[in-house]
Amino acid sequence: MNCRRCGTPLEKPGDYCLTCNTANADAVVAEFEPDRARLTLLDEDDVVGETTVTTRPEDRERLSEVQLRNFAGRVADEIRRKRPETVYAAGEREPLRETRAQLHHEFYRVPDGGASEGAHDGAGTAGDPSDDREADVSPVVRWVLDRRGDRSLAVVETPPREKIGGSHSTLIGDRKGRKAVQTVAEHPHVKKIVPGPIDAGGTGSRTGLRAKATRAGTNGNVRLLLRDGSSVQENRIVTTAMDRETGERVREDLNEALRDAELQDA
Repeated sequence: MNCRRCGTPLEKPGDYCLTCNTANADAVVAEFEPDRARLTLLDEDDVVGETTVTTRPEDRERLSEVQLRNFAGRVADEIRRKRPETVYAAGEREPLRETRAQLHHEFYRVPDGGASEGAHDGAGTAGDPSDDREADVSPVVRWVLDRRGDRSLAVVETPPREKIGGSHSTLIGDRKGRKAVQTVAEHPHVKKIVPGPIDAGGTGSRTGLRAKATRAGTNGNVRLLLRDGSSVQENRIVTTAMDRETGERVREDLNEALRDAELQDA
């Protein structure tokens, strides 16, 4: 593959061109399996290349801590070569989580259920050029291509700790409650989190703190529901979404992040 701007041959498809300082892929879709990660490189709505990073678990079941870190490091290095605006990821949680920790890109988790949604829903019509474009891509890549419109959502540059405000400053769940709010605050499409009052009259639970982003409203905002024992707290999340549909996409991403943080049942 050659650079789309100056024509310089690239070592790998989608690489950032150091000759003319041009990105040749604006997004990377990473699909993780226990022993490999498949990277699909996108430039707007076009697939410009693919690459696979592999590893070999010593015990044939799980990666050791060192192997996991090294595997994720190799995936992260491949992504850095492209200098994409956005990374989408799906699949095996441990290498995905470790790769995310090693990158500083805008990073989205494809919902577990989302990868199969729309794969056979009859979207598109006969003769639609998008049929050929998506014929050979995985359901995860198809899901991303169908939702690239999310790029129109404004990205909030405010540091996560500065997004939390309101008249109620107390959070239930102590450290885990703060972790849940911090996880939500780190999302690039979250503008503000307003903690709500604590209701201590709920039904007791022995599962510890659980967190869930609830269904988006018509304005695109959602609620973060924290439940710890008999205490419940509903916190308002102001997003950059403009309607319920885009708000639902933010909600899905928040719940995936909360699952990754082990604050939700898988």
